[in-house]
Amino acid sequence: MEKSMKASSKSIFTAISVGMVLFSAHAGGGFATGNQANTFFISLGWPGIISAILAIFLLTATMREAMIMFNQRGISSYKELFKTLLHPFDKLSVFFEIFFYIMVVMAIAAAISGAASALQEYFAINYQFYVVVVGMLVLSLTIFGANLVRKASTFMGMAILITAVSIYTLGSFQGENFVTVLTKDFGSCGFKNLPKAILNSFVYAGFQCVTLPTMIVCGKVLEDRSQVGKAMKFSFAVNSIALVLSIVMLNSWKSFYTTVEGGTTLPTLMVTNAIGWKWLFAIYGVCLVLCLISTGVTTTFGFVSRFENSKLLNKIASQTKKRVIVAAFIITVSMAISMVGLTNIIKYGYGYCGYLAIAVVVIPFLTVGVYKNRTYGKVPSSVLGTVE
Repeated sequence: MEKSMKASSKSIFTAISVGMVLFSAHAGGGFATGNQANTFFISLGWPGIISAILAIFLLTATMREAMIMFNQRGISSYKELFKTLLHPFDKLSVFFEIFFYIMVVMAIAAAISGAASALQEYFAINYQFYVVVVGMLVLSLTIFGANLVRKASTFMGMAILITAVSIYTLGSFQGENFVTVLTKDFGSCGFKNLPKAILNSFVYAGFQCVTLPTMIVCGKVLEDRSQVGKAMKFSFAVNSIALVLSIVMLNSWKSFYTTVEGGTTLPTLMVTNAIGWKWLFAIYGVCLVLCLISTGVTTTFGFVSRFENSKLLNKIASQTKKRVIVAAFIITVSMAISMVGLTNIIKYGYGYCGYLAIAVVVIPFLTVGVYKNRTYGKVPSSVLGTVE
């Protein structure tokens, strides 16, 4: 009995830990800025809450099917996973590669832009200047200090998460009455924004699927589909609570930050400053900048690791030079994109990637993936489309 209870406790802890991986990946610097929530949900009015919950449901359901397929077939990489999912149309898996690398570039650009925007709020210097400074810092840390940043990234991620959730919780009681705001919106707009809300939920879930390669690897510790289900149910709960909490707070302060120049770029920062919590304003700013820089460095490092041995660089003997060239290239591209501003990166860069992901990740896993997972081992592999 005691052994059974210990095994059960270990199983639950494992499921929770995997669920928290998706939570930390979702609720990082991008979530903490408030820009993503403002761009995809706040403009919808009251349907924004429904849209947010549906988005997290779609995200966790997609991850569930991906992890089940990955584990029950003993697949070794995300490339093999998509070939299995899309078989006999294996070559279509290249579209996930396209989505993934575009999203990586957008994530780096958003990290640079977000950090530059935050620095500009604290020290009023030209935005483009900060983009260059942050870009050079990310490049330097990628080349010389990536290991240190990776070790510190977990702590920085937790720090920004705690401060952001604190701001969202306390700030909800400081602004306008949330129920009153949504009641007025329903009175003026009714159900007009409901179709857009459903579309936005798919788009949001789509671009968040950039974390899928990480999730399937972390999910290998889950023993069966029941554990995978528990992990994603837990992740659905915590991600929904955090996202809805941010929407509640931002709706309460919408009439303020939307009227301030640049207020929609970093709405959480604007609200924190307006409330007058100078100590939290300072702590949040430091955590946000460090977290965004950390995201930029770790994402760039992953990109460099993927392409440093490319055939295009075969003539270069030094591995360090290869890394510098690849890192410099991706940072330069990201800095150029950063010049359009964080809101445009989120709205158009993340948005269009989200549309692509709907077609190549979300819908395939929630249709073909569900069928293949449920019939695996019950019908011949030739019918299932299993890659041998």
